[in-house]
Amino acid sequence: MTIKYDVYAIGNALVDMEYEVNDDFLSKFKIDKGLMTLVDEERQNELLDALGGTPRKQQCGGSAANTVIAVSQFGAKAFYSCKVASDPIGNFYFQDLQDNGVDSNLRSQKRHSGTTGKCLVLISPDAERTMNTFLGITSTISSEELDAEAIINSKFMYMEGYLVASSTGKTAAIEARKIAEANGIKTALTFSDVNMVKFFKDGLMEMIGPQGVDLLFCNESEALSFTNTHDIMIAREELKKVAKTFVVTLGENGALIFDGQTFLQVEPYPVKAIDTNGAGDMYAGAFLFAITHNHSHASAGKLASLAASRVVSQFGPRLKWHETQEIRNHILGDA
Repeated sequence: MTIKYDVYAIGNALVDMEYEVNDDFLSKFKIDKGLMTLVDEERQNELLDALGGTPRKQQCGGSAANTVIAVSQFGAKAFYSCKVASDPIGNFYFQDLQDNGVDSNLRSQKRHSGTTGKCLVLISPDAERTMNTFLGITSTISSEELDAEAIINSKFMYMEGYLVASSTGKTAAIEARKIAEANGIKTALTFSDVNMVKFFKDGLMEMIGPQGVDLLFCNESEALSFTNTHDIMIAREELKKVAKTFVVTLGENGALIFDGQTFLQVEPYPVKAIDTNGAGDMYAGAFLFAITHNHSHASAGKLASLAASRVVSQFGPRLKWHETQEIRNHILGDA
């Protein structure tokens, strides 16, 4: 069998619109700082009116989309299953994916009328990112958006944890995981957000499945919440029950990696954080690139750590193409 893609992913399609705000703005509009909050279209339009002007950045996003774009930028082949509407912002989304070298179901599948999802990414002076998301048509992402042939022709099938909040999205992720398992394709999951763990743990367990995923990505708060402990040493042992390998990012303390046999501690690359939006997505993308190109988990962790540190030191969840190649060459020496 010929492998066409390194990573196949399924996730929400959201156009990210990034604004700089202060804490007074968050307080005035009763926005929970540092979290992703789902809102309706009316609420999002209220916030857009209050923000005024054009966003600092606008680009196709969603957690898994950011990850597969990173995969592509580092030099791997990626496919993204998602759902956008037949509106101008949906056209923008499709074109942005193409411009970043990511194949998708949007190339061949009919798009329906409706509104493409948008995520307001609010960046406060302390670099914290707060997201208010109107899912729009992506809330109805379903098995129809899957491409079984692309899954079967991939090395990894990657699921975005945010899908657990949608009954059809969760079902689609489970079906994609079953297709992957039936064909010997490795599976990966990101928890995405601590609220997904707090409120949808049972659903995440369904997405993980009885065999467990091959690779899990989470941050420290998600790991502790999922395992119902305050001790990362206990959490890491519990995570072995649901994932063959995993990465727990620890912010300024680097990351803890389990490669299936050994725990590895990856040192951070100290930087002044400006915008933490997309740091975890970039970490997952760089890591997936490295392990699908025969690099060790330790090397993958170093690459991902450096890439994530570069992302948080600028605005937006992406790096420029030349920056990813410089990072790749610095860590792996094979660009």
